[in-house]
Amino acid sequence: MSTPDFDEIIERRGTNCNKWDEMEAVYGVSPQDGLAMWVADMDFRPPAPVQDAVERLAAHGIYGYPARDPDYLHAIRWWMEQRHGWQIEPDWVLTALGLVNGTALAISAFSDPGDRVILMTPVYHAFSRVIKAQGREVAEFPLAQEDGRYVFDWPAWEALLTGRETMLILCSPHNPGGRVWSADELREVAAFCVAHDLILVSDEIHHDLVMPGHRHQVMAKVAPEIADRLITLTAATKTFNIAGAHVGNAIIADPALRERYRAKMMGLGLSTGMFGTDMAAAAYSPGGAAWLEALIPYLDANRNIFDAGIDAIPGLRSMKLEATYLSWVDFSGTGIPAEEIRQRVANSAKIAANAGETFGKGGENFMRFNIATRRANVEEAVSRLTAAFADLQ
Repeated sequence: MSTPDFDEIIERRGTNCNKWDEMEAVYGVSPQDGLAMWVADMDFRPPAPVQDAVERLAAHGIYGYPARDPDYLHAIRWWMEQRHGWQIEPDWVLTALGLVNGTALAISAFSDPGDRVILMTPVYHAFSRVIKAQGREVAEFPLAQEDGRYVFDWPAWEALLTGRETMLILCSPHNPGGRVWSADELREVAAFCVAHDLILVSDEIHHDLVMPGHRHQVMAKVAPEIADRLITLTAATKTFNIAGAHVGNAIIADPALRERYRAKMMGLGLSTGMFGTDMAAAAYSPGGAAWLEALIPYLDANRNIFDAGIDAIPGLRSMKLEATYLSWVDFSGTGIPAEEIRQRVANSAKIAANAGETFGKGGENFMRFNIATRRANVEEAVSRLTAAFADLQ
């Protein structure tokens, strides 16, 4: 297998690409001279086995209803054991149309309209969207900071409980803060859910994108005692840049919990297509593992370049990524209002990046930048941001 070329220039403009073709409509940043650093996908080709799988399907040329593929389920089982030391059974796996859909299904299956669903904010903005869309209330429990890292704030959170909470959605590793929660921290989450009778949805989509020196902990492994209230969400899509396949997994060990989830899927008539499952099965392979082993050092180098550039600008601080490829930059030290910050980033630096307030309480003075792009773009982003805030030098 040849070494992946993550510096390859791949033209994504004009390809019906959300990240590049919609940046002008959303941020006023032209794709002709702007940098797309908002949508959380990568500007890299996926592993060769994924492309080979798509080409095999295309060569066959018949796209009828797919069967439940044992190779796909075996690949998931193999990957979880090889990469995460987590032994699962094939019948634990229920396949959703991506993890936003998987989260929405869990909310629908295990809570009722009017219930409060806990989010540890700031956190991935789609969670809040699907909670509200189903008539549930978002309960924002703000994370605390300690030595520049997010930490849980149990005393404050106990005081926020009203008795109407029925579910907690955990983002592990954390998006946008990049934290890899420790085993002890995860056990604290598990104990909190038991104490307050909460269903726990553990979204672990970033579990493979962990920086050197850190290791993802699987909630189901560190707290097996909560299997009767735990839904683990995983996907190959974030790891291997195949988000357009819209395929992800709810892995549920408890039979009763699993049947409630399955019933919700059946009631909505949901089923997956052949392309997504074939792509995921191809990615969860030795070839996919080798590609990932090449990707992580590249992302780590991008992280170091971006962090050094950001931290050199007075008033800016980049939260140190332990996982994901999403840099979370704190602008509070500038004293500049959030609206002006956004304008400088979009209009002066010509970078499309996510506004921090969309991630909930605690995100107001931040912006999120996607660094999973070729090295030259990361270096250019640093240069542009340095110029956009040159008056602070």
